[in-house]
Amino acid sequence: MVDRPGDGEYPEHWEADVVLRDGGTAHLRPIHPSDADAVQAFHTGQSQNSIYMRFFAFKARLSSKELKRFTEVDYRDRVAFVITIGGAIIGIGRYDRLDDPTEAEVAFNIADAHQGRGIGSILLEHLAAAAHENGIRRFSAEVLPENRKMLMVFADAGYDVKRHFDDGVVSLEFNIDPTEKSRAVMEAREHRAEARSVRDLLTPSSVAVIGASRKWGTVGYQLLEHIIEGHFPGPIYAINPEALELAGMLSFGKLAEVPEPVQLAVIAVPYEEVAGVVAECAAAGVKGLVIASAGFGEDGERGLARQRDLVRQARASGMRVIGPASLGIVNTHPDVSLNASMAPALPARGGLGLFSQSAAIGVSLYAASSRRRLGLSTFLSAGNRADVSGNDMMQYWEDDADTSAVGLYLESIGNPRKFSRLARRLARTKPVIVAKSDAMGLRLPPGHAVRTTQAPAGALDAMLRQSGVIRVETIEQLVDVAQVVSGQPLPAGPGLALFSNSDALGKVVADSAAAHGLNVSRLVTGIDLDAGQSVALPALRSALTEALSDPAVHAVVAALLPARGLTVDSIAGVLAECSAAAGKPVLAAFTGILDPSVYVEGMVGPAGTAVPCFSNPGAAVAALAAVVRYAEWSARDHGHFVEPAGCDPAAAWEELQVLLRDVKGEQLMQLDHAAAASLLGHYGITVLPSAGFTTPDEAVEAANALGWPVALKTTEPALRHRLDLGGVRLDIQDAGSLRQNVVQMRRALASYGDAALEVQSMAPVGQACTFRAIEDPLLGPVISFGLAGDAVNLLDDWAHRVPPLSAADVHDFVRAPRAARKLFGYQGLPAVDIAALEDLAGRLAWLKDNHPEVALVEFNPVLCGTTGATILAADVRIGNAAQRTDSARRAMLG
Repeated sequence: MVDRPGDGEYPEHWEADVVLRDGGTAHLRPIHPSDADAVQAFHTGQSQNSIYMRFFAFKARLSSKELKRFTEVDYRDRVAFVITIGGAIIGIGRYDRLDDPTEAEVAFNIADAHQGRGIGSILLEHLAAAAHENGIRRFSAEVLPENRKMLMVFADAGYDVKRHFDDGVVSLEFNIDPTEKSRAVMEAREHRAEARSVRDLLTPSSVAVIGASRKWGTVGYQLLEHIIEGHFPGPIYAINPEALELAGMLSFGKLAEVPEPVQLAVIAVPYEEVAGVVAECAAAGVKGLVIASAGFGEDGERGLARQRDLVRQARASGMRVIGPASLGIVNTHPDVSLNASMAPALPARGGLGLFSQSAAIGVSLYAASSRRRLGLSTFLSAGNRADVSGNDMMQYWEDDADTSAVGLYLESIGNPRKFSRLARRLARTKPVIVAKSDAMGLRLPPGHAVRTTQAPAGALDAMLRQSGVIRVETIEQLVDVAQVVSGQPLPAGPGLALFSNSDALGKVVADSAAAHGLNVSRLVTGIDLDAGQSVALPALRSALTEALSDPAVHAVVAALLPARGLTVDSIAGVLAECSAAAGKPVLAAFTGILDPSVYVEGMVGPAGTAVPCFSNPGAAVAALAAVVRYAEWSARDHGHFVEPAGCDPAAAWEELQVLLRDVKGEQLMQLDHAAAASLLGHYGITVLPSAGFTTPDEAVEAANALGWPVALKTTEPALRHRLDLGGVRLDIQDAGSLRQNVVQMRRALASYGDAALEVQSMAPVGQACTFRAIEDPLLGPVISFGLAGDAVNLLDDWAHRVPPLSAADVHDFVRAPRAARKLFGYQGLPAVDIAALEDLAGRLAWLKDNHPEVALVEFNPVLCGTTGATILAADVRIGNAAQRTDSARRAMLG
């Protein structure tokens, strides 16, 4: 594998599995000389019309010279991709660089039987990404007017396509730099394809259980039994070579004996048999696999290699994979009624969609939701998550009318940039609850094969908050929040009314609510619930109705001790009635109940009007507070992703290509002042000039050029900002004073070594801040902001964000550090120019999002005064860019 193409070596990193428009999968890779026979077979299998559309003439076969030219490319000036299913080529796309080195001609040829599956648009995306990597900026093409399908591929790509008609041919040309429109087009196509792919898995027309067994308690026995008892309406086939009859139905010895097509195969065979079964499924035209068998990624590097081979084999044959080590899938829609899982019964139908990774966590999550009586729409256990992931499920849930809220338990995250993009979009219409451990991203659980992060602590959590995700730590907290958002209206604000039949309990819960950021506008205690049902319930209804009619009350929590003569169901009925009438959420916390037959955790009441009930009022308050924060995020204006004025990404890219010629392998190059200033200047970022020197006379000469007064500082990183250690001297007014200070500083710093010195014009006074941006292996670009000095150095008081950033993201970013209150008038000091800080943050985020080659940018310090912000020092380092997990081309992770 090579880091950068162009020297004739096969660019393995361009290979990708892709999801087609209809949800099927295929493999895309660069062409190779060994493909000559396959290209000839592809060509001869085309209709005369398709051949004419591609070559403007009919040719029954390609000559050996043509085959050689088409298959032998240099992967720089001439690039070609093929898309294959089952090893057979179904599409070819290529570009050839023209005399203008920044322009290339592009052409496509799609198999007749596979036209309309979005293959042309996928090839165009991958060719554009490869061309961009090789310094090409424009594509051109010649298309016959009657080739409408190919014309539509270019027209619908999101690029600004210019066309003209000449000599019977339509000539097209367009810039291939990603634009907001082209990204939106790609994401929309990706969404439709991946949502369709998951929909096909969750709504199969037929199911086969391979490894079905008559032995009670085995995985194969339970899976088959659960599918049958769940009343799946389609054909169900049991596959077992050693049984003639299973579960009262005729079984088959192998999949090839099944007389009808099988859409979904549930595999529960021993580990060593899985690969062979997957091959049988591919031959039978199965569309999706649920692999319950374990022993793959959990078996170290050997198991991971087999797991990768299995997924590669399945995708190349058009199949998606759930698992291995999957607990299974559930779909409660009455037209589907699918329980292809280890869950003993099909859960009640509801609006909550659930996703988990390992089977053990899936069992816990399913059990917790069942105990709480939460109705589910769909459930998917991804096991080792070798293929189908939480990102895929979010694509599906976004369009699923049966799902109103989603919950995911994540043990690892393979594509966080894509997760952030999808979660942000989904969370605008449906609550997204994510439970994860604090170690996620830092180390991998058994069976998971993704990158780990080197980003600062808190960066991953910041990405989740930025995306509008409701972040929780445990499964119990996930179902706590799910109770509130399942069937309850979102609170319109933080105003809370508390009801309790105990003064002490009411005050304790009120304190807890205030600590969670809720505003207790009403505290009603001492409610007499012992007066009998005919008196107590009407009184409770009246008090609740009055409180909920108050515009300052956005939600109610009723924290109640046991009452004589009143059941939990009767109280919950009143709460549900009042909640529905007011359109505001009402939660109940029944504490102190010892009778094990009285169940108070979960949804109490009939479906559609059930009330979320808790045994712990603290859990109720915490869940409500999380939902309030989500509702506030959902209701706000999130702004747009707009490039700041004065940015020139293309010029920055050209400059980086020149600088990177001297960078080898994984080494980083630190740019000097001039190179850093030039690169940053392409994004409208300026650094206050400085000049190094060796003698006092050179220092005076530099100060004359920069302008008086000046600051004198060391370039030693540990000392350059330390006034207390003698590393900085300010406001030097003239040459004599500067010469004297140079001598004194060198004497003071002698114990630290022979540190280099520089002079710099004095900047306007202001609050010292710092920005840092890195390229992380997992998260991609990460930018951080804090107030310079002890706040970041000792207290780690940083804010982190993952670009791209909207205007709302930037607004929150510079206000996120705890010390940020110093920016808004602190202890009588004037507020700083916050708009200048936001502008700098936006420019840095845009630069980092566009250029993974920029490995590190650090501005320290940035002085932000009442007008403007001045960067005093910039450290910029570049390197060969790693492939980001969310790139400008559609590809399945793996």
